[in-house]
Amino acid sequence: MQRRKFGREFKTEAVRLVRERGVSVAQAARDLDVHETMLHRWVKQAAADPQHAFPGQGQMKPEQIEIDRLRKEVARLKAERDILKKAAAYFARDA
Repeated sequence: MQRRKFGREFKTEAVRLVRERGVSVAQAARDLDVHETMLHRWVKQAAADPQHAFPGQGQMKPEQIEIDRLRKEVARLKAERDILKKAAAYFARDA
């Protein structure tokens, strides 16, 4: 059985159905043919960060983009440090 994928619009509308129209999570889940736990998770994600909820596949939140950038910078700085350590050891040996 293949896993179903739901788009941002579907999730947003499902959350709006629960929050704004007052439909219970159980009833909305039955109407939309999704598992109740999944709908609870969507409501929780939308409440935590409404603007960046449901980023989709391949799209990252701004915080994740910054973390990736910083990890790359740390790796580059470590490589530079290692090169400088090797150079210092090489020149100290010649002296």
